[in-house]
Amino acid sequence: MTKKEHRTLIRIIVTLIWFAALLGTDRAGLLRGAGTYGRFLLYFLPYLLIGYDVLLKALRNIIRGQVFDEHFLMMIATFAAFGLGLMGDEAYSEALAVMLFYQIGELFQDVAVGKSRKSIADMMSIAPESANVERNGRVEVMDPEEAHIGDILLIKAGEKVPLDGTVIEGESYLNTAALTGESVPRRVKAGDPVISGCVNGEGTLRVRVEKEYEDSTVARILDLVENASSRKARLENFITRFARVYTPVVTIGAVLLAVLPPLFHIGGLTYADSIRRACNFLIVSCPCALVISVPLGFFGGIGASSKIGVLVKGSNYLEAASGLSTLVFDKTGTLTKGEFRVQKVVPSAGESDTQNLLGTPEEAQRRLLETAALGESYSNHPIARSIREALGENTSLDTARVTDAKEAAGHGIEALLDGKKLLIGNLSLMTSNHIDAKPAEEPGTIIYTALDGHYLGYIVISDTVKEGAKEAIREIKEAGVSKTVMLTGDRKGAAVQVAETLGIDEVHSDLLPADKVSEAEKLIAEAGKAGGKLGFVGDGINDAPVLMRADVGFAMGALGSDAAIEAADIVLMDDDIRKIPKVIRIARKTMRIVKSNVVFAIAVKLLILALSVFGLASMWAAVFGDVGVAILCILNSMRTLHESR
Repeated sequence: MTKKEHRTLIRIIVTLIWFAALLGTDRAGLLRGAGTYGRFLLYFLPYLLIGYDVLLKALRNIIRGQVFDEHFLMMIATFAAFGLGLMGDEAYSEALAVMLFYQIGELFQDVAVGKSRKSIADMMSIAPESANVERNGRVEVMDPEEAHIGDILLIKAGEKVPLDGTVIEGESYLNTAALTGESVPRRVKAGDPVISGCVNGEGTLRVRVEKEYEDSTVARILDLVENASSRKARLENFITRFARVYTPVVTIGAVLLAVLPPLFHIGGLTYADSIRRACNFLIVSCPCALVISVPLGFFGGIGASSKIGVLVKGSNYLEAASGLSTLVFDKTGTLTKGEFRVQKVVPSAGESDTQNLLGTPEEAQRRLLETAALGESYSNHPIARSIREALGENTSLDTARVTDAKEAAGHGIEALLDGKKLLIGNLSLMTSNHIDAKPAEEPGTIIYTALDGHYLGYIVISDTVKEGAKEAIREIKEAGVSKTVMLTGDRKGAAVQVAETLGIDEVHSDLLPADKVSEAEKLIAEAGKAGGKLGFVGDGINDAPVLMRADVGFAMGALGSDAAIEAADIVLMDDDIRKIPKVIRIARKTMRIVKSNVVFAIAVKLLILALSVFGLASMWAAVFGDVGVAILCILNSMRTLHESR
C-alpha cells in the first residue's frame, strides 16, 4: 500500500468511527438539542475530512470545462442531500455515507490497480542503472546510454546486464526470470550472446557490446510496456464514449426529476421528495463501475501475461487474441530450431562432364560440398552456415575465387567461381537457368548446385523441431483455436514432415515472402467469414509483413529479428511457443470478466435508476448501486491477474 493509500485508509477509519458515533447518538435522540445548524456541522465536518479531495477535483474540472464526471455527480448529490437536511429532511447521514463509501470504493480501485501494475512494474525494474565499461585500462561507471558498440563491459555477480552483447571472457549463470518468466538460470560462456536485463548469478563476465542502448532488448521492452496502455480495446473505447454521453444525460435527467413533478403537481410530490429522488438518481448513475473495472480488467490481463514472460503491446491486441480461430506459423525459427545440419550430399551421376568436374565418387561428395560452401561463403543464412560447418573447422575456403555473388530472392545464390557461373539454390533456380536437374524426393531442404551450365548434384539439409512444439500445438487447439496452418518457403516434403510431426492441420510450402502475405490474406478472409480472427507467429525479417497484416502477430523476442518484434502485437520473450495457449486463455478469461462487469453494472444501475424515479429506492440502495457495484466489479477484474491454466 502506498503512502497516499495509507493516508486515505486512515481518513476512512476516522470518518467511519465518527459516522458510527453520530449515527448512534442521532438514533438515540441525543443530537436533538444541537439544532439544525449544529447537526449540519457535526455531519459536515467528517464529510469534509473524507471528501475534500473529491470536491477539489470536481471544482478543478469544472474550471477546466470538464464538468460531467463522477466527482461532479458525487458533489451535486451530497450537497443536495445536505440541503434536504437543512430543510428538515433526515438526509445528513445519507450524505456522509455516500461520500464515505465512495472513498472506500476508490481505495479498492487504487489497491487493485497497484496489484495489477506490480508484475508490469517488475518488468520495468529490469532497466540497469549503470554500466561498468573498460576504457584505457580503467573501469568507468557510466550510464548505459553512454556505452557504444565495441565497448567491453565488466559485469560482476549480482549485477544486471546493461546492454546486449557477446561474452568474451568468463562463465556464469544468468537469471532471466524478469524477462522470460523462466525460473531456471541460463549458463553462458565465451562466445555466447547475452541480452540486457538479465542478472549475472555468479562469477565475472567480460562482454563486448553489440547494440546501442536504444536498440537493446531492455530498451525495446520498456518502450513496449510504457505504450501498452495507450492502445485501447474496442470495448474500452465504447465505455469511454458511453460515459461521455451517459453522464450529462443522467445529470439533465436528475434536474428534470427534481423540478418537473412538483412544478406540474405530478403524483403529489413536494420539492423535497423530488430532490431526494434526483439525489438517488445522480448517485446510482455514476459510471465508476464501468470506467474503472473495464480498463482494470484489461490491465490485469496484460499484467498476467507479463508474469509468464509475454509482452502484450495493448489491450486491443488482448481483445483480438481472445477471438483467435486460426493460428498460422512460420516454420524455421518458430516451430523448428533453425539449426540446420547437412544430412546427405548426393553428387550427380551418369554424365561424363560432371564426373570430370567432380572426380571419383569418393571425391565427389567433398568437392560438391566445397563448391556449395564457396558459393555460400558471403551469406549469413542458416543454410549457408550449415554447409560451411559440414566441411569442418579445419577447412579453409579461398573466397577470392568467388566474385559477383548475388542473391536471387527466394531462389538461391548466383556467383562466379573461377570465372564460371555458379548456381546454388532450389529447383526453380535450376529450371530458370536451363539446368537439367531432377527433383529430389527426400525430406528436408534440398540445395541444388550447378557450375558452368553443368548440374553437380544436391545437398539435403534438415532442421530439428523445437522442444515443446508438439505440446504447444495440442494446447493451442485445446484453448479454442480451431485451425493451425504452417507457411514456409521450404519445399513440400520437408514442410509436410514437420506438420505431420506436430499435428498441424494445413501446410503451404515453397512460398516467397510475397506469397506468404497472399496466403495470409486468404486465410484472414476465411477466418473473418466464420466470425473469427487470425494470428501469425514468426521471427524473421521476411515475417514482418505478415505479422503486421494478421489480426494478432506473435514474435519471438529472444531470437527474433528487430523488424519482426517491431511489427508484432505480442512478443514471446523466451521464444517458447508454449506460452501462446496461455496468452489465449488469459485473453479469453479477461474478455469474460470484462463483459460480465459491463452487463452486471448496467443491469443493476438501470434497475435502481428505475426504482429511484418511482421513489422505491432509498439513498442507501443508490450507494450500493454505485459503490457496491464498483467494488464487486473491481474484485472481479482482479481475477485477471491470475493466469488461467
